[in-house]
Amino acid sequence: MPTWILHTEFKFDAAHFIEGYDGKCGRMHGHTYKVHISAKSHTLNPSKYLKTPDMVCDFKELKWAAADGLKGGLDHTVLNESIPVPTTAERIAEYIHKETKARIPHEIDLKVTVWETETSWVEYTDKDV
Repeated sequence: MPTWILHTEFKFDAAHFIEGYDGKCGRMHGHTYKVHISAKSHTLNPSKYLKTPDMVCDFKELKWAAADGLKGGLDHTVLNESIPVPTTAERIAEYIHKETKARIPHEIDLKVTVWETETSWVEYTDKDV
């Protein structure tokens, strides 16, 4: 069976605090988040930008979170005000995954990796690995 796996990375800067956290992460602070998204498909699809079925999905759809907060992304936002989940790295990865899945064909398998620092990251997928 043919398989395509797209990979893309991007960064965004954002502030947050972890509500209820007993420690310094409970205070407002910022990160340059790095995100890696892999999108796996056994078929090629059209997109909003290309009407023929010649791509897994559009890189633009995978990189939505890198856009400025005023344009629907997460860059230069206070995450506690921008996303409806607690702002742990785990929940941020899950949120980016959910929002990305809503923008692409449903049969594509996604894995989202979010680095909060150079040495601390989380991977999220909705599939059993």
